[in-house]
Amino acid sequence: IHGYTAEGLGVGRLDGRVVFVPDTVRGETWEVQLLKVNKNVAWGKGVKPLEASPLRVESDCPHSAKCGGCQYRHMDYTEELYAKKCRVSDALRRLGGVDVELPDTLGADDPLRYRNKVQFPVAPGKQDALIGFYRLRSHDVIDVEDCLLQPTSASAARKAVKQWMSQCQIPAYDEASGKGLLRHLYLRSNQAGQVLCCLIINGKKLPHGRILIDLLQQSVPGLVGVVVNSNTKDTNVILGDAYYTLWGQDYLEEILCGLTFRLSVPSFFQVNRAQTERLYALALEYAGLTGNETVLDLYCGIGTISLAMAKQAGRVIGAEIVPEAIEDAKENALRNGMNNAEFFCGDAGEVAFKLANEGIRPQVVCVDPPRKGLQADVPGVIAGMNPDRIVYVSCDPATLARDIKRFDELGYHLVKAQPVDLFPRTAHVETVCLLSRK
Repeated sequence: IHGYTAEGLGVGRLDGRVVFVPDTVRGETWEVQLLKVNKNVAWGKGVKPLEASPLRVESDCPHSAKCGGCQYRHMDYTEELYAKKCRVSDALRRLGGVDVELPDTLGADDPLRYRNKVQFPVAPGKQDALIGFYRLRSHDVIDVEDCLLQPTSASAARKAVKQWMSQCQIPAYDEASGKGLLRHLYLRSNQAGQVLCCLIINGKKLPHGRILIDLLQQSVPGLVGVVVNSNTKDTNVILGDAYYTLWGQDYLEEILCGLTFRLSVPSFFQVNRAQTERLYALALEYAGLTGNETVLDLYCGIGTISLAMAKQAGRVIGAEIVPEAIEDAKENALRNGMNNAEFFCGDAGEVAFKLANEGIRPQVVCVDPPRKGLQADVPGVIAGMNPDRIVYVSCDPATLARDIKRFDELGYHLVKAQPVDLFPRTAHVETVCLLSRK
């Protein structure tokens, strides 16, 4: 095994073919059962290690062999960071056509219990309901008592909800038949230890609510609110459109980069607060702000990066296609007394084009797109605004590399890049890049 795929599979070679083998570590030799063989590629599973790596560790999670959440629990954290650096470097070289010297992945001080948002799918079991996570590449729910990526308050809330379902005979939602009530348990927490609980139901009203509230209050000391979301559609989308508050408040407040953000159930917010602060600090460093610049922040969400930059810029303009996120961003600006930030709802390319036609020329453009990266027209619109610097925050190395290539053809070249681990023990990795014409 000499390397890793983007999904964390080990990579070896056999008779000229590349072979992908899960749960293996670089430097190891394995006896492998081949499961699928194509002309140039094969997939297999490890049968017996012939030579183990000192970087191999025993998984600390009893569910990791079945659950599809973690890909790196079989290796030392330093090797995981190496694998993520290679993933970004390989994508930039192969797909982006740039060979940049990458620093080591910026790892988390603590790779455990970092998630501030947890979504448990619920399904019928042989006796009690199953509340946990999906088995790898399936919609089979594995009953998970505790997950090492989430706070202990989430496990306590899960246990209380399971007790309520058993005690009050609440049926779990069955995807196959479309019957049953409880579809998902959704939890948000903040640095202060507060917890907001949301139950997604296949119906309009939640029965025996008082019993549920009592059980949750007994189990979760930081509980501040219980919200019910109605989703009666046959869909994989978790949240429906209708909400009501069963008890307490329907939001949490969190502090990020010295700013206060109010988070409702559907608000987008990075799940690893500590690493997000390091990610944004890098974005600010790359932006090189002196207090006079105009910054355009595309895909701004609820305004987290926008407002962090507004502390050091003359003017910040944020754009986002989700109307609710823009409303949150405007409220967050008011909440933090930031009067040099403004927000527009619309497609990133269309907003940038409109601003360019109005004669607005930002010195810095920041983009933090979803996993699919920038829309095809956006790099051209950005380049047409002639900014001094472009800061690209990416959650997918492949689409990042594609967009870096597009910018390169438009005269904006990659100056430096830094991988950041926001999702320890999983295959995901964030990257911050600086591009300029120089």
